[in-house]
Amino acid sequence: MRVQPGASQTSVGGRYGDEQPPVLLARVTAPAVAGRANRALVEALADSLGVRRSAVRIVAGASARTKVVELTGVDASSLDHLFRAEGL
Repeated sequence: MRVQPGASQTSVGGRYGDEQPPVLLARVTAPAVAGRANRALVEALADSLGVRRSAVRIVAGASARTKVVELTGVDASSLDHLFRAEGL
C-alpha cells in the first residue's frame, strides 16, 4: 500500500504508479505523528473492505509511506474493486 497522510479527505482505492505487483493507494486525513496515520489507515481499509479492524494488520513499513498490509477474511474481488477505483 502507499499511504498519503494529511490528505483533505480519507479514501482507499486506485493504484499508485505502475508498480508490479500493483500498489493500492490510500489517503488519510490523520497526520503521520505518533502512529495516527497508521491507525487511520487500518480503520479506512477495514471500512472499505467491510471487515473488522482486527482483520487488517500492518506487517512492514510502519514508519514509511509504502506499507505491507496483511488482510484476513477478504476475498480477491473486494481487492480488485479497490484497485479499479478511480479519482479518489
